[in-house]
Amino acid sequence: MSVASLVSSVRSRLLGFVARRYAGGLSGMSFGGSLSMLPESVLFPLFRDGLDPTAKVNDLREREPVSRLSLPFGIRAWLVTGYEPVRAVLGSVDGFSNDFGKLAGRIGVDAGATPGGLGFADPPMHTRLRRLLTPEFTMRRLARLQPRITAIVNDRLDAMEAMDGPVDLWQEFALPIPALAICELLGVPYSDRDYFQKLSTSRFDLDDGAHASLDAMTDSLDYLGGLITKERKEPGDGLIGSIIRAEGDSIDDRELAGLADGVLTGGLETSASMLALGALVLMNQPHLADPLRAGEPADDLVEELLRYLTVVQVAFPRFAVRDLEVAGVAIKSGDVVMCSLSAADRDSVLGPGMDEIDAGRETSRSHLAFGHGFHRCVGAELARMELRIAYPALVKRFPRMNLATDPAKLAMRRASIVFGLEGLPVLLK
Repeated sequence: MSVASLVSSVRSRLLGFVARRYAGGLSGMSFGGSLSMLPESVLFPLFRDGLDPTAKVNDLREREPVSRLSLPFGIRAWLVTGYEPVRAVLGSVDGFSNDFGKLAGRIGVDAGATPGGLGFADPPMHTRLRRLLTPEFTMRRLARLQPRITAIVNDRLDAMEAMDGPVDLWQEFALPIPALAICELLGVPYSDRDYFQKLSTSRFDLDDGAHASLDAMTDSLDYLGGLITKERKEPGDGLIGSIIRAEGDSIDDRELAGLADGVLTGGLETSASMLALGALVLMNQPHLADPLRAGEPADDLVEELLRYLTVVQVAFPRFAVRDLEVAGVAIKSGDVVMCSLSAADRDSVLGPGMDEIDAGRETSRSHLAFGHGFHRCVGAELARMELRIAYPALVKRFPRMNLATDPAKLAMRRASIVFGLEGLPVLLK
C-alpha cells in the first residue's frame, strides 16, 4: 500500500470512528476503548476539572473563541467555544452541513462509513425524520407520561429504601428512570420491560469490553425489529405504534428501528448523567435542595443545572459547505467544526458568576445543553419532565443522603462526549 493510500485509509477510519461515536446517540461507547487512544490535542475539549470545563478550554473561550483544532491526517478542524459563535454555527441553515456523506466525498472517505440518523442528516431527510418524532415529544403528548414517570421514580425510591448499606445511585436511580420512561414512550410491553431495561443499560457496562456494549446495541435493534413486526399487526399507543399508524409502509422496519433506538440511546445516557450529577450537586450544595423540600417547583433549578453541567459536551460535528466566517475567523469549505456546548454555557456573556449555580439566573434558559437550531434535541421536554419529577422526590425521601466515599475518589468519565459518573455510592439515612 502506498503512503498516500495508507494515510487515506487511516483518515477514513478515524472519521468513521468519530462519526459512529456520535451516531450511536452519544451512547456509552462515547467514553470507551478506542476514543481514549486519540491524542490529547484532539480530546482536550472532553476533559473536565471536576464538574467544570478545564482551564485550557476556558482560556480558549476568552482569548480565541474560534480556534484551530489539531487533528491528524490533514483534516482541517476548528473548535468553537464562545456562546455567540456556537449559536451562530448551530443555527446556520446554509453554511454548515451535518451530512457526513458530503464530507466523505471531499476527503476520500468511503461513503459507506456514513452513519446516518437524525444527527448526521440534512433537510429534506432530516426534516422527514424529525417530523416522524416531533408529535410524540410535544408537551400535550408527554403529559400522558407524567403519572407513569412519577410512579417509576417512586418505585425506585421504594427499592432503594429497602436496601442496606451504601447504594449506587447511578445504577439504582439514575439509569432505570430514563430507561423505563423510554419504555413508556416507545410502547414496550410490560412483560418485556425488565429485559429491555437490561438491554438498555448493558451498553453502558464496559466491564466486559467494547464488544459487549456493541452486542447490547445489536440485541436492542433486534428486539425493536421484533416489536415493530408485532406493532405492524396491531399498533399500540406508543411512539412506534403512532408512527406506524401515521406512515404505514412509507417507513420501513429498519428505518423505524433505527429511529426508536436513537430515541433510546439519545435519551438514556444523557438523562441518566444529569440525574446522577444533579444529585451530586444537591448533596454538595444542600441549600439548593431546601426549596424543593419545601414544595417549590424545580423548573428554574433544573434549567440552571442543565446549563451548569451541560453533559453533552460537544455538538454533532458540522462541515462547512462553503467558505465563510465565524466570529471573524475564515472557515474553508469542507472544514470540520466542533462546538463545545460545555464551554459556551459558561461564557460570561450570559452574566457574571457562570461557574457558580444560581437557580434565579435570568439567562439559565438560554443554555445550549440541548443544542440549538433545527438539530436541537427533540427529546428535551421529556428530559426536563424526568428531572423535574426526580430531583424533588429524591431530596424529600432522603433528606440526609450523603456520599458514601471520598468525593475525590468518585470515578468521572474521561474523554467522554457525554460527561458523567461511573458510579455514585451514597448513604441514604
